[in-house]
Amino acid sequence: MQTVLITGAASGLGRALALRYAREGADICIADINPEGSQETLNLVRQAGGQGWVYELDVRSEAQWLQLQDVVQQRWGRIDVVINNAGVATGDRIDAGEWAWWEWVIDINVKGVALGCRTFTPMMKKAGKGHFINVASLAGLMKAPSMGSYNASKAAVVAISETMHFELMPYGIGVTALCPGFFRTNLNHGMKTSDPDMLKFVDKVFEASALNADDIAEAAYQAMLNNTMICNPHPVGRRSYFIKKYLPFLYRRGVIKMAERLKQREQSRLSSTGGH
Repeated sequence: MQTVLITGAASGLGRALALRYAREGADICIADINPEGSQETLNLVRQAGGQGWVYELDVRSEAQWLQLQDVVQQRWGRIDVVINNAGVATGDRIDAGEWAWWEWVIDINVKGVALGCRTFTPMMKKAGKGHFINVASLAGLMKAPSMGSYNASKAAVVAISETMHFELMPYGIGVTALCPGFFRTNLNHGMKTSDPDMLKFVDKVFEASALNADDIAEAAYQAMLNNTMICNPHPVGRRSYFIKKYLPFLYRRGVIKMAERLKQREQSRLSSTGGH
């Protein structure tokens, strides 16, 4: 039976990932700061044919990660898959919003992933096998304006994952950076931004997505089986990344147009509020 640890599994993509592994009969640690949502996920996991248990975890705390490592060692004696899924969203221009929001998104999205990887790599090395899935974003590959802090955090997750992919390959350990674009989930519910139009935009593109959390979870599972380093599951995301890589003048033109529209919107809002 496969042992799988998933952070942020109380809802959204984390829950969908838990259910995907449950269908394979996995034993799943549902690690989340939300115990009520975690229990709901556990009930669904059992209904789907898996087993599991709940652990209340703040991914920013090294002490809590080390405590979880001890529990995993006592309960399972090994770890097969660690999915660092817990994440938050921010969206603002570089001169807007609160500096505390930068610290918040980096602590959770970057340090939380790094702590999860540091904590369980020794256990996987000892076993000579295992796999990490680190949930980044298309934003880690494509950097849109007005999302500097979020883009930075997800680009860091891609960098960590790519480094680990090669670093741990000689030990028989696989690493995947999962880079979905917008899809229907609850990430936007706790998004921090000073721009009310940003939330409207995100809600709109979430609803328009052709993929849902179950689709992303399936793509992640297949990427694990194939030890794919970068999993970019959205067709539109793959096309966009192709354009950026091989037709950079088209990419540059599109992003500049986006930035000009954002400037016009900002100026219009400032004029309507008297510059405040």
